[in-house]
Amino acid sequence: SSKTFWTTTGMFPQELIIGFPKCVKISKVAIQCYLVRTLRIERSTSKDPVGFEQCVEKDLQHREGQLQMEEFPLPEFQATYLRFIIKSAFDHFVSVHRVMAEGT
Repeated sequence: SSKTFWTTTGMFPQELIIGFPKCVKISKVAIQCYLVRTLRIERSTSKDPVGFEQCVEKDLQHREGQLQMEEFPLPEFQATYLRFIIKSAFDHFVSVHRVMAEGT
């Protein structure tokens, strides 16, 4: 929902895990967030959210008063879970407004 968002508690790192009903192939991940400085995306193919491996890590551009919209084209890989780790921020609190994963 565009009217909801997830916000951090003010200390870093913070993480958000998204699970899929089964293992899927993902080719691109996109995120809309606010005041995130460094973001890492990891994946797991396990039945449970364990054994994560890093996919990408990026420093995002600060956009004063605007949402950051970042796309991460990734080589197709399988994942049952995606973990988003906000390693640092431009402020004490940040928010995640939307996460999208494309694939089959």
